[in-house]
Amino acid sequence: MDNLTKRILISAGELSGDMHAADLVKSVKKMTPNAKFYGMGGDLMQKAGVELIIDANKLSIIGGLEIITKFAKIWQALRIMKQAILRDKPDLLLLVDYPGFNLRLAKIAKKAGIKVLYFISPKVWAWNQGRVKIIKECVEMMAVIFPFEVAFYQKWQVPVKFVGNPLLKLVSPKLYVTEARKLFKLDPNCKTIGLFPGSRLSEIKRLLPIMLKAAKILKEHRPDTQFLLSQASSIADKDLQPYLRSSAINMQVITDKNYDVMQVCDAIIAASGTTTLEIALMGIPLVIIYKMSWPEAKIAKHLIKIPFIGLCNILPNRKIAQELLQDDATPEKISQEIEKILSDDSYRHEMISNLKGVKNLLANKEADDISMITLKMIGWVPH
Repeated sequence: MDNLTKRILISAGELSGDMHAADLVKSVKKMTPNAKFYGMGGDLMQKAGVELIIDANKLSIIGGLEIITKFAKIWQALRIMKQAILRDKPDLLLLVDYPGFNLRLAKIAKKAGIKVLYFISPKVWAWNQGRVKIIKECVEMMAVIFPFEVAFYQKWQVPVKFVGNPLLKLVSPKLYVTEARKLFKLDPNCKTIGLFPGSRLSEIKRLLPIMLKAAKILKEHRPDTQFLLSQASSIADKDLQPYLRSSAINMQVITDKNYDVMQVCDAIIAASGTTTLEIALMGIPLVIIYKMSWPEAKIAKHLIKIPFIGLCNILPNRKIAQELLQDDATPEKISQEIEKILSDDSYRHEMISNLKGVKNLLANKEADDISMITLKMIGWVPH
């Protein structure tokens, strides 16, 4: 690479995007120190060497209605990123997930003659396929993390590379299972149920009360049950406490130890999202739940093009874990599914076996290196 600094404007809007983008930045910087990353991201990207011009922590949203409450901040962030594109003319715009925001940036970059690399595809294969037209027009390369996405984009004649799923490297406990059980002060004679209510405040509000009521039913039916609640780093203690104080269940809360919590669980109640794939990679039986507001649910019903919402079901295109959505996401139905997992050995073992199959779907594919794709797009060619 020449002596000139190559500038990469990067945009990641949520916790998972921040994590995957940070790993990519560190990998690229090992290959060449002449790549300067700046843009929108979170704490992990900043630690990896990205100069943040926008703190993405203030923009994390889910659902169309929540956009309204943060519209001013999102609009301001979009304006700042647009200025960075037009003023700086970066060598590459690197987009990471967060489609509602990032596809707008892609349009701006296209008009400005800036190359666009999109890492971690919007879920256009699931809903809102109209976005594919924007991608085809404005994005030079899609770097996708699910094997089935390659055929989808090829059908639309969009340049695409499968770069492997970053979770395969990331999903690993830091403690031995015996150490984790000791740290969490778990009773070895009790079954352990994990609660993963999500990383967004809206998910906590809608899902945690239901999970806690399900835990109460389980405790009444099975006194030998204990509970761990995994608290995402994006959720503050004050966000959880009102719900925990009103619950009759002794709930131990663990922060930033997702995989250690997962490995000690006999079963997990999880909000739909990336967590369901992480749990699948850990091989822990689970039930998936989700609730949207009524207007959002009506819109989603018309837009969603696939039969499942849990990634551990989408990948094999069959139901491995039960999905309880909207009116079906009741404490009674959740507790019934967890009891079935705990009491029916054949059901439990079949689910564990099928979850291992999900891991194989991701692991048994040749993948391109996202770092090398990034470097080649800014003109760096290895010798």
